[in-house]
Amino acid sequence: MGYNSLEYNTQRRKMQIPEYGRNVQRMINYAVKIENREERNKAAKAIIEVMGQLNPHLRDVDDYKHKLWTHLFIMSDFKMDCDSPYEKPTPESLAEKPARMKYPKNKIKFGHFGNYVQNMIKEAVELEEGEEKEYLKVTIANLMKRHYLVFHTGNVEDRVIADHLEELSKGKLKIDDLSIFTATNQVLKQYGIQPNKRKKVVKPKKRKK
Repeated sequence: MGYNSLEYNTQRRKMQIPEYGRNVQRMINYAVKIENREERNKAAKAIIEVMGQLNPHLRDVDDYKHKLWTHLFIMSDFKMDCDSPYEKPTPESLAEKPARMKYPKNKIKFGHFGNYVQNMIKEAVELEEGEEKEYLKVTIANLMKRHYLVFHTGNVEDRVIADHLEELSKGKLKIDDLSIFTATNQVLKQYGIQPNKRKKVVKPKKRKK
């Protein structure tokens, strides 16, 4: 075989999805030209099996068979005319831009507490007075303290958290007994956070007259 007969990848037609390899691409190119539809369908199913074996990680993807069939049509330049268990995609449908995601518009007064805590407060406010409401109030208060310390990794007065809870609940959830709060050092220890050590302020020495 002479050098002139060698074929380099740079000279070959670019593959749509190179992850499957050039042999699969050749199989698809051949299947597209099969005139008998029944034989063409058999060839397409056989290629799908090969594609699945070459890329076993796709099995972790939801509806991976659908993904394989979509890749088959893409690699055939959408020329494959066979009976697919899924709707045949079109170049236009795959080129469509995804719909713009809607961002949450919930207003959170204290961002470090998060929307989840705010929803819990709303639920607690609606409860009738009793043990359940009292338990939930204490749970929310300590959760707020944890969230605060995770963001600020320092110290916080329990009265500040109690005031924030009262403000967010519009005065419906009040805490008078601050002993319900978990100690700050214990909270920081649970999260593996070292409390910020305050630097000692060194006062300048007075000069002798």
